[in-house]
Amino acid sequence: MKIEIWSDIMCPFCYIGKRQLETALAEFPDGEFEIEWKSFQLDPTITPQSDKDVYTFLAERKGISVEQSVEMHKGVTERAKSVGLDYHFDKAIISNSLTAHRIIQLAKTKKLGDAMEEIFFKAYFTEGRDLNDGPTLIELAVKAGLDQDLVLQVLKDEALFLKDVQNDITEAQEIGVQGVPFFVFNRKYAVSGAQPVEAFVNTIKEVLNK
Repeated sequence: MKIEIWSDIMCPFCYIGKRQLETALAEFPDGEFEIEWKSFQLDPTITPQSDKDVYTFLAERKGISVEQSVEMHKGVTERAKSVGLDYHFDKAIISNSLTAHRIIQLAKTKKLGDAMEEIFFKAYFTEGRDLNDGPTLIELAVKAGLDQDLVLQVLKDEALFLKDVQNDITEAQEIGVQGVPFFVFNRKYAVSGAQPVEAFVNTIKEVLNK
């Protein structure tokens, strides 16, 4: 079964959805699953702001207090904790995810897409790493198993893998993706959002029985 996932590494529900899908897949130990991560940007206009955390950024954008922003994020943090994830929005650094998506596209050519997604998610939501910082991106990409020289090429040439990112985003628009995460199973069934594990299990069963 092929599962395509449109996702943005700045999307807290995408990381949660990843964990819930993995939990569902564990219930099919004999199943053969191919996971393909697809690029999506929730906000391609974001300007990297290494001195600004998520709480402050959202407060300024929505015209609310930082305290209100913190309160808004509490539910997301609790939901992440319920699937074993440790979110630290106070450390998350505002970044534009385009360069990271281009590196993910490189990783996909080496069958390292899932590993790269996991490392970027953790770096952003848990570790407070700056995903617009070149040395940081190289370090994380090498950790996923990518060759440092290849990553350097992507950082130096902004056109490398850009078309792949754009094609994924265009495809999302064509099939009606309104938000992420968005999961497509064998190009027949779709699940939108970080649904409960049972929803993924039921969808997989339905696809397998067709």
